[in-house]
Amino acid sequence: MKKILIVEDELPLRKNIKELLTRHGFTPLTASTLSEAAHYALTHKDIALFLLDVWLPDGDGFELCRRIRQNTLTPIIFLTACDDEESVVKGLNLGGDDYITKPFRTAELISRIQANLRRQESLNAVKILCSGDIRLDRRQCLASKSGAALSLGAVEYQLLLILMQNAGRIVKREQFMEKLWDASGKFAEDNTLSVNMSRLRKKIGTEYIETIRGFGYRFRQPVTESLE
Repeated sequence: MKKILIVEDELPLRKNIKELLTRHGFTPLTASTLSEAAHYALTHKDIALFLLDVWLPDGDGFELCRRIRQNTLTPIIFLTACDDEESVVKGLNLGGDDYITKPFRTAELISRIQANLRRQESLNAVKILCSGDIRLDRRQCLASKSGAALSLGAVEYQLLLILMQNAGRIVKREQFMEKLWDASGKFAEDNTLSVNMSRLRKKIGTEYIETIRGFGYRFRQPVTESLE
């Protein structure tokens, strides 16, 4: 069963989420502080997903996200009472993959978790994709530019993968939503896609990704594939 780390300082909510995940076949681990969660992240390499509260007694989920992203692309979902755009964008810019505003529906939480896990599982293919000075190694879930590793969050990586797999073709926003989140796109946040795409474009270069207004995005350069 997949392990999920719940980082939440409110005991009733932490207990309810733990029971919910257990009922759906997951193995929940819990932490109530930044230091406790950081210890789990370092010692449990098989954690499949992180649920991070933003405000913690000894710090915040943003700092924990920053630490996690130094070592792994494991999906990170923020649980937050702050739905203002600044907090949302900050979490995504630090490498978070998704966010859920409290209070939330249990069905939505499970759907977001399952969607993020499905996306992560899809990263385990073996092909190498190359375009210009961009190289994407699907075996190791790594991307590089001119030989230097690119620091990409899990969503950014998946966006790049989808774009390179569809080089020369327009990928509609709805198609990204379906692939990255819930199959129906019901729980996807349009702002999440825009923020991650903008961040990806800055990291790999504006010459690679073209915005097709009103439709979606297109990878402009030719892509080659190999098994290596």
